[in-house]
Amino acid sequence: MRSVVIVGAGVIGRSVGLALRRHGVTTYLTDTDPEAALAGERCGAGFAAPPPRQADIAVLAVPPDQVAPVLAEHQKLGTARCYTDVSGVKVRLYREVRAHGCDLTSLVGGAPVVGGGGPVQPRADLFDGRPWALTPTESTGNLALNCALELVALCGAVSVLLDPETHDRAVALVSHAPHLVASLVAARLLGGDESAVRLAGQDLRDVTRTADANPERWARILTANAGPVADQLDDWAAEAQAMARELRDAARSGDTDGPVRLRETLRFGVAGRARIREPHTPSP
Repeated sequence: MRSVVIVGAGVIGRSVGLALRRHGVTTYLTDTDPEAALAGERCGAGFAAPPPRQADIAVLAVPPDQVAPVLAEHQKLGTARCYTDVSGVKVRLYREVRAHGCDLTSLVGGAPVVGGGGPVQPRADLFDGRPWALTPTESTGNLALNCALELVALCGAVSVLLDPETHDRAVALVSHAPHLVASLVAARLLGGDESAVRLAGQDLRDVTRTADANPERWARILTANAGPVADQLDDWAAEAQAMARELRDAARSGDTDGPVRLRETLRFGVAGRARIREPHTPSP
């Protein structure tokens, strides 16, 4: 891979540029805000200019609702041979790019997983050891898929190939629904006495950490993946209600050992937590 165009010079776009520059890839930054592209150039993420000739791949690091029109525009211009994006919901993305008449053979949906609310500053090592989902479809050409795989490897990330529907169900399980639950837990604190909130320890800070994020951005993400997120919430609500009934029964009976369902859930929690690998840890 020799040249990459990054459309959208925000934190993710600049981090992609910095990661690729480590390997000598020539990168170009474009943005509707010229100052953002110039800031990317100043930090070493690439040249703030369109490429002089067709690039190998274009990374569309723009807001999710802009991916389809931006892709259509750059495909008409012939900006790159292949295209990928970094948005977190894929079923809606493919529906929108089809509606815009985009060429799907040159597109591979992408979603790097960087965790938390995202970095304050761009970093060359942001993706090192992190999973990066790629969601080819039956229309995706081999050239596009191979370019996307090379891009992810050069950024230091680990490719995870999923179809769009499986991807959206997966992120509902591991990211979107947990974020909403963290917000629900944190919101409960607003009704608590000050004396109760003062007792909050590190456990509660860990559980609610992701609630400290941009509400408008997350409202758009959750709405874009509404069906799978709602399915997760339904399952959790059913489990929570069953556990609440068992706890009330225990309170009435004076059970001090802990209800069966409670102990089982706590054991399952330990086992589930053990399945989460830290960054840089390879898959078995």
